[in-house]
Amino acid sequence: MDAHQFAKDKQVVIFELDDVLFPEKDYLLQVYYLFAQFIEYSEQKSAQAILDFMRLEYESNGAEQLFEKTAIQFDLADSYKHNFDLLHQNARLPLKLLLFKNMLAFMQELVVDRKKIFIVTAGNPIQQLNKIKQTEWNGLEKYLTVFFVDELEKPKSEIYQNLLFNNNLSPKDALVVGANKFDEAQSKLINIPYIVSPKIYR
Repeated sequence: MDAHQFAKDKQVVIFELDDVLFPEKDYLLQVYYLFAQFIEYSEQKSAQAILDFMRLEYESNGAEQLFEKTAIQFDLADSYKHNFDLLHQNARLPLKLLLFKNMLAFMQELVVDRKKIFIVTAGNPIQQLNKIKQTEWNGLEKYLTVFFVDELEKPKSEIYQNLLFNNNLSPKDALVVGANKFDEAQSKLINIPYIVSPKIYR
């Protein structure tokens, strides 16, 4: 379906960040690369071996307990967990994060059509902001308004509701673009139409 059809009668479109605008793994794998390089420098252990292990473990089982598994595999001190966590928040990435091509085209259409674009993102606010700063927005950044769920300490549905209220809009004037059942449920709580990002293509 043409992305334009999703939003033609909307005034605002609300996006999540991870796996909606870009693949979360593009950020995490670069963090793991930097961590592996740091360990090689500090401990003279092979960065490539560490990175290969972390990538395979992440792709097989996700990010949960990844440091602990890596520490056991390569006999790393628990104190390195601090460095691992800190990199997630402030890593200077070797490569910028790139938007999904379909999402870039969709957002560019929204700007041309004078729709408002909001990002409502969950997760550590410092980490999420770091991702935003290191994304190649292709000029879209000046059209974005961002809300950090964990900073506001409110459910997404309430943030959506406040966003509508502050812009004098009703739920039918908005569209939420997400990538999971939780975002869909939060949207349905206040009757905002919801679509899954992979359904948007050009």
